[in-house]
Amino acid sequence: MQHVGQKNYLATMSRQVDVIEKILAACYKELNYSLFIMSLMHQYEERGFLTKKQMIGLRDQAKKIEGIPSGWLATLEANIERLPDRFKSDKPDNKPLFEPDEKTAVLMADILLKFPGHKRILFLKGKLSDNSISPAEKNEVEKLHKLLMK
Repeated sequence: MQHVGQKNYLATMSRQVDVIEKILAACYKELNYSLFIMSLMHQYEERGFLTKKQMIGLRDQAKKIEGIPSGWLATLEANIERLPDRFKSDKPDNKPLFEPDEKTAVLMADILLKFPGHKRILFLKGKLSDNSISPAEKNEVEKLHKLLMK
């Protein structure tokens, strides 16, 4: 069972006036079949709505016509103000994927000065240059540096 208020709401929804469609028709008639207005009409018929930028373009065209009621323009303006502004954020700055680990490189260089043929350090130095050295291996280099540089 419907409430009385709900009946009135449904009745007003079915009687709503489509101001955008009326403005499109008036612009189409007055502006000598403008291609811009024709494309807006097509999009409005296909999708049932216009984007904010399209509505702004329609408003600018409608302001050129003297016979359009000011209430229609006010309704169109209210619809434009109701829609959100869309913008793209700035792209983030490009930064390298891997940051070189200077501390580990210095520790390895110190060890290799004293022990140039140290196989584990030479292996880890290759991994460091490929940016594939793990935190556990970095700790290993620090421990070796403490042991070997006493």
